[in-house]
Amino acid sequence: MSLDTVRWELLDIADGDRILDLGCGEGRHAITASLLAKSQVVGVDLARDDLKVAHSRLSDFSSPECTFICGNGKHLPFADSTFDKVICAEVLEHIPDYEAVLEEIKRVLKPDGLFAVSVPRFFPEWVCWRLSREYHEVEGGHVRIFRSRRLRNAVEAHEMQRVSRHWSHALHVPYWWLKCLFWNTADDNPLVRTYHRMLVWDLLEAPWLTRTLDRLLNPILGKSIVMYFVNR
Repeated sequence: MSLDTVRWELLDIADGDRILDLGCGEGRHAITASLLAKSQVVGVDLARDDLKVAHSRLSDFSSPECTFICGNGKHLPFADSTFDKVICAEVLEHIPDYEAVLEEIKRVLKPDGLFAVSVPRFFPEWVCWRLSREYHEVEGGHVRIFRSRRLRNAVEAHEMQRVSRHWSHALHVPYWWLKCLFWNTADDNPLVRTYHRMLVWDLLEAPWLTRTLDRLLNPILGKSIVMYFVNR
């Protein structure tokens, strides 16, 4: 079970697809994509420790077509028009020169290929910044808060057309607000720890109550905004 931000039915993973998970972290989307169809998935990230975790998680499955490499999103080691689908989830808010990353995504994505991108939604993220300076000033932290229109315009400037949009992880918003509010003592704070246990239970058990609540709250308070574009 993984905490997926994208909706797989909108990406329509098919046999034979070549998929790039850019900024793959510990491999949550890359591994899931490799299990959905007989596709070839590559996860790219700069963080070697995260890639070690991704490799370890991959070993739990029966040899899916998934590889992980250390690389820079501004200089991808792939030929033009290599991938049918590109996923870039919760990455661009960390990168000062995110336009260069979008240029590389455009370059390696095939014509009519699909691009799924997510960033933190403006209001929940704005509250986190107000509650804790450390939240976004840690090494590798967030360098900007995106408005959805800004992100859409930036992607569409590269001749990609938005075809769908949704929000994800509404139930995670109160957790991050609590964590930011009690930043220096969050690990020991009973409210933060109790809410975290609820999120773990929700992830592992997927109970009807929390799944329904999350779905209903996502349009109002989803932590992430997720957009899907077709490369024209």
